Amino acid sequence: MDRFKLVSPFSPAGDQPKAIDRLVQNIQEGRKRSALLGVTGSGKTFTMANVIERLNMPALIMSPNKVLAAQLYSEFKQFFPHNAVEFFISYYDYYQPEAYIPQTDSYIEKDASINDHIEKLRLKATNSLLTRKDTIVVASVSSIYNIGSPENFQKLRIRLKRGEMLTRTELTAHLIKILYERSDMDFAEKNFRVRGAHIDIFPPYSQNALRVNIEGKTIKEIQEIHPVTGDVINELAEVWVSPAKQFVSAEEGFEDALQNIAAERDLQVKFFEDAGKPLEAHRIKQRTNYDLEMLRQTGFCSGIENYSRQLERRTPGSRPHCLFDYFKRYKDFMVIVDESHVAVPQIRGMYNGDKARKQMLIDFGFRLPSALDNRPLKFDEWESLLPSAVFVSATPGPYELTESQNNIVEQIIRPTGLVDPPVILRPTEGQIHDLLQRILEKTKQKQRSLVLALTKKTAEDLSSFLLEKGVKARYLHSDIDALERIDILKEFTQGGFDVLVGINLLREGIDIPQVGLVAILDADNEGFLRNSTTLIQISGRAARNVEGEVVLYAQRKTPSIEYALAEMDRRRGIQEAYNKAHNIKPKTIQKAEVELKEFKDRTKSGGLSVIHTLQDVLPKAKNIPALIRDLEKQMSAAADNLNFELAAQLRDRLFELKDMVLPEQKTAKKKKGK
Repeated sequence: MDRFKLVSPFSPAGDQPKAIDRLVQNIQEGRKRSALLGVTGSGKTFTMANVIERLNMPALIMSPNKVLAAQLYSEFKQFFPHNAVEFFISYYDYYQPEAYIPQTDSYIEKDASINDHIEKLRLKATNSLLTRKDTIVVASVSSIYNIGSPENFQKLRIRLKRGEMLTRTELTAHLIKILYERSDMDFAEKNFRVRGAHIDIFPPYSQNALRVNIEGKTIKEIQEIHPVTGDVINELAEVWVSPAKQFVSAEEGFEDALQNIAAERDLQVKFFEDAGKPLEAHRIKQRTNYDLEMLRQTGFCSGIENYSRQLERRTPGSRPHCLFDYFKRYKDFMVIVDESHVAVPQIRGMYNGDKARKQMLIDFGFRLPSALDNRPLKFDEWESLLPSAVFVSATPGPYELTESQNNIVEQIIRPTGLVDPPVILRPTEGQIHDLLQRILEKTKQKQRSLVLALTKKTAEDLSSFLLEKGVKARYLHSDIDALERIDILKEFTQGGFDVLVGINLLREGIDIPQVGLVAILDADNEGFLRNSTTLIQISGRAARNVEGEVVLYAQRKTPSIEYALAEMDRRRGIQEAYNKAHNIKPKTIQKAEVELKEFKDRTKSGGLSVIHTLQDVLPKAKNIPALIRDLEKQMSAAADNLNFELAAQLRDRLFELKDMVLPEQKTAKKKKGK
């Protein structure tokens, strides 16, 4: 499509129309920085969706963490079902960076577990940016890291067009060059197979595969097929096939790049030898020689990104290519920084931490100095790349307020008429017993409670205390595995327990209308966890329920408490006056469950509907192992996109299918044994 088309049963309401008009006007008139000060529950996401539609610009939406990014991705997929809404976060389930600790002479090799489905979504995002303008990418701060040259990525794409000249040998050779693997037995993502005149290709950024029919030296037919059944979904006149990985090297200048790497190796070896460090000289020589040999033979090596400066022919010290470079092909695009009070400081701190670790590797002969140019953006580089930008937060930080100057747009009125919750101050003495009574009262009303403690141990102990008192409670903090954290949040959302105790829950993306109580213990303990921003942000978790309230346990009014109370009183006054003037009665937000389009019924596109019962499916399934593989892929994809209910349904069907296959296998083995 050429235009963004927003689909929603709602129209802008409350402060939203005014905010949309102001933000659109700011960008159209060339004001590069704006801030949207939107209170919790005021529909900031809906406002930004309207701004994107009105301006009709590709958009990069940056989020401070993966959970919030996933929520935004789901919401924007709902708002723009006809456009390309993509997801770009770190693809590591586990990541231990390469490091060296001189105090113990310990070299820690890079160890990582890559999530194939998130890698696929990243490739899909960059591919969409190269092929269509109507693209929105929801990203974490990983968008400022080196991802390879878009020029190389684009140059190495291959265009297949019906009727054009191309031999099977030429096509397979190009596929191997762009890092696809031939596998005639196991047809998976990043693979291709040759069957007579057909070449089947499974791009990692696509749900479906491609079948190219070549007769002699001519492309006779191009089809989109289901990767498991082989059923034809669409006939295509032409298609672009992009590389299977983000980091690819163009043939042009490749040999020069290898020579430059070798020259840097020789200089570094001489440097260490002159400094009387033969061990370091041997290390860097051995490692670089191995990597060069791998690059010559395969075009790829482990840690290829550390040679990106030479492979991309960049000058020393120059910034790496990142997601922004894929947007730069468009004359106009916009950046939205969500929860900017958290995201901006994150971006500011990325470079220094990365540099300190890499410098240690260079000093002890594990990496060449050019590895420093494989890095995240410096803050000033990030600023220079920002086009029209909107910083979105209920509590914008000093940077956003300074940069936006007079372009700060307030969105204080909620469409639901909800006002900022009342705040009750209680002494810290006896705070646990007072808290227990309030929790029990809320539980009777079928409402849930969020409690903020100062330490992990306090959170665990308080959770145990509440359980002893018959309250269903769980704790949540950084020591808990990321996937388990998501499971806990999901269970809390669905009412599996009544009280969630944590340290800094505002970072977890908790927007649950059933939360009727937010309690902050030791609120007068000034610091990061009890500053004015944190107090306002966490208080907003109770702003989606008409009966929501906030309790601060403190012995004194700190400056942070005074500022937070004054700001919430100001906002509440504006909200109540608006409701009175427009005769609005506040009502609790009704939040619908989001189901992503790509995981709905796939029957029409040749797949199997996950809502069919097993009895419905099995008579049609001639190849149960293939069906199992298909369902496993769907289950993993659903889990990656936080659609856990769908993933659980698929898992149950997998168990039933495997139970049916196993007896057949056992019987076959017995017959074979006889």
